[in-house]
Amino acid sequence: MPETISNTSPLQYLYQCNLLDLLPGLYGRVVVPEAVAAEIREGRVLGVSVPAIEDLPWTSIKAPKDPALLPLVADLGQGEREVLALGKESPGALVILDDGLARRYASHLGLRLIGTLGVLIRAKRQGLIAAVAPVLDQLESLGFRVDPATRALVLLKAGEASGGSP
Repeated sequence: MPETISNTSPLQYLYQCNLLDLLPGLYGRVVVPEAVAAEIREGRVLGVSVPAIEDLPWTSIKAPKDPALLPLVADLGQGEREVLALGKESPGALVILDDGLARRYASHLGLRLIGTLGVLIRAKRQGLIAAVAPVLDQLESLGFRVDPATRALVLLKAGEASGGSP
């Protein structure tokens, strides 16, 4: 089975919504780049509500074998760069990224890509969550930015085309 590699924001926001277990439910094991694990540890020290990656039995922390790709995408954070590098090293890998620029790089590199919102759509389709709209509301209250057109598209793909919350 190809690797699933996650950046910081999907782990943080799913954790804050009490939906982190969607990741192993959908993907089995999830690879967390060293830099992402470091960002999450730093966040915990600063009091941010983030998971203890080392305590999650379905994650593994991994560093890229070939750092050559990392300097080529200098306008991204270290976590995003390591997600991309690990994605390139693992044929067929799925990368979970929310940052728009990182997603454009992933597409340019030919990587399979999903974001937090895509995870929610997939979870709804597989019956792991009852509705996406209330989760979108919760994400937005946490500072996750979703423009109205994206929200409408996500709800449409989730079969909740009314666009509103219950």
